[in-house]
Amino acid sequence: MPKTIRKHIINQMKTEFRAISENERLSRAMICAMIAQLDVTVEELADVRCAISEAVTNAVVHAYRGTHSAVGSADITGDTFDASRNTVYILTTLYDDRSVKIIIRDRGCGIPDIRRAMEPLYTTDTTGERSGMGFAIMQSFMDTVKVKSAHGKGTTVELRKKFAPAGSASAAAMTEEPVTDAEDVTEEESSAGQEDIA
Repeated sequence: MPKTIRKHIINQMKTEFRAISENERLSRAMICAMIAQLDVTVEELADVRCAISEAVTNAVVHAYRGTHSAVGSADITGDTFDASRNTVYILTTLYDDRSVKIIIRDRGCGIPDIRRAMEPLYTTDTTGERSGMGFAIMQSFMDTVKVKSAHGKGTTVELRKKFAPAGSASAAAMTEEPVTDAEDVTEEESSAGQEDIA
């Protein structure tokens, strides 16, 4: 029987924000700043940024179509905003095996046919502004993409990625340029906590 290795949570962040396009940039910045703790490469961060961008944009553009007239408290502009119906929720979890799980959830209209929605070039956008490549892009940059949805209750997208071993990029760079004086080279090691976050 194969031995199961249990991975431990080393950090976790939960956030929520209004489903407006300006917050797509905010979500990328927050999540990538957190992932940087794992000492990932620039290329790995770029992959995650792209996947997050697509997932959050889907929630902003598609999830809350026609819900802006929902009854709720008025904000300073006088517009109504029902926080329970016009919000994107994100849970980002870092693990000690150098992997990340990002859950992006909305409480919008839901996806009637997930399999069809995940087909490249399929879109419900009638304006011609959307390419229908969101899920395909997420799948190309992440190890796994799981989607759950219920009509009128919202959609949950789970993104997972495991990063290369720490220092593999810097080790490759060191072999490309020979070091003339070994005393000038220093190594730093960092250790992360092994405790689960409650």
